[in-house]
Amino acid sequence: MTLDNTTSTELSWWLIPWRFIRREILPVLTDLRLAIILLLVIALFSVSGTVIEQGQLPAFYQSNYPEHPALFGFLSWKVIQVVGLDHVYRTWWFLALLVLFGTSLTACTFTRQLPALKAAQRWKYYEEPRQFQKLALSAELDASSLQSLTPILQEKRYRIFQEKDDLLYARKGIVGRIGPIVVHIGIVAILLGGIWGAMTGFMAQEMISSGETFQVKNLIDAGPWSSQDVLKDWSVRVNRFWIDYTPTGGIDQFYSDLSVLNNEGKEVNHEKIFVNQPLRYHGVVFYQTDWGISSVRVRLNKSPIFQLPMAQLDTKGKGRIWGTWIPTKPDLSEGVSLLAKDLQGMVLIYDAQGKLINTVRAGMSVPVNGINLKILDVVGSTGLQIKFDPGIPIVYAGFALLMLGVVMSYFSHSQVWALQKGDMLYVGGKTNRAQVAFEREVLEILDQLTNPAQK
Repeated sequence: MTLDNTTSTELSWWLIPWRFIRREILPVLTDLRLAIILLLVIALFSVSGTVIEQGQLPAFYQSNYPEHPALFGFLSWKVIQVVGLDHVYRTWWFLALLVLFGTSLTACTFTRQLPALKAAQRWKYYEEPRQFQKLALSAELDASSLQSLTPILQEKRYRIFQEKDDLLYARKGIVGRIGPIVVHIGIVAILLGGIWGAMTGFMAQEMISSGETFQVKNLIDAGPWSSQDVLKDWSVRVNRFWIDYTPTGGIDQFYSDLSVLNNEGKEVNHEKIFVNQPLRYHGVVFYQTDWGISSVRVRLNKSPIFQLPMAQLDTKGKGRIWGTWIPTKPDLSEGVSLLAKDLQGMVLIYDAQGKLINTVRAGMSVPVNGINLKILDVVGSTGLQIKFDPGIPIVYAGFALLMLGVVMSYFSHSQVWALQKGDMLYVGGKTNRAQVAFEREVLEILDQLTNPAQK
């Protein structure tokens, strides 16, 4: 069969890119130095994404990372937003680093690890005594037989290949050659899971009062392929939010009792969450991250119960305080201010001139401006961080493969050859790691061959 000139020309054009990739690009991709540099760069920016708060509003970065003076002399809010350090894990350049690193590992697997495994699976007999001189360990034994070597190797878990009575090849630990391949597959799976999560996941934050029901709406960060369909047809009710305090008044732990409701309002899941104990539903995870005071419930004389919202006041970084104003006259000409700093029920009452009138606890009454003011309750609100990351199962599977591959890599691939020439038995071997342990093993084999009674 012959090819015409046109077909030959087309094949030549197809071969040119492949030759360029094989000769120019593959050596660069499979270079260990490139992989190390990429890994260090990825680790550096991953650390920056941990240190620098992610997904906050521009005002947050302008307040915490001013231009004058800039952190470390260069890190300001403008640099953070221009480079994308406020959402580093979803920037195009970080994803490109992950893709390049994964490509490097994949190329190394196909060009180095798989050929090494295939080479380890191939074997041949040594038919000449001079061949044993090239081995790291070799010996010549007089009056020893090849048949006596076989059970000794079997006892030490070697797999034996023997086609003739005078030739033998044995090996063990081939799994050690598979280990690096599994490690590479695990790392690539972790990278793919991270990329998939970054492209399809989202993050939201909600501040919800006790007793309220809500659907997740306030997305602060989302991948370009993310979909909020997972949030349809169900909602979450905050049954109760409370804080446990230490004897000194500090916060020990804060809790949210949450119920997941379907479209019919029926509870389909229920969980009490706190720090490091989230609620999970349909792949969406609700973390307890913050708290606040949403309102105060009061009664004036014998009036109905009023629930007045409380707003957080600007204290210039000197703690958190919430306040509200209550009119004490129908024409709103007079009133008092209520301040609270926690959910322990302590409320401070100030008059219009800013003078402290009284300090009361929830359930207590106090006369102000000719009326009886009763503080019934201070209502808290829970701060929830909601995450959806479909890449997490892939990442977990990648970590499992990574750990498995590391364990497999510790197995030594050991090989033993033997040749019977008359009364002389030639024995030799080599291993890819744990050289000292392999030397001891070979010496034990030789000792059992020369002293069979001591076996």
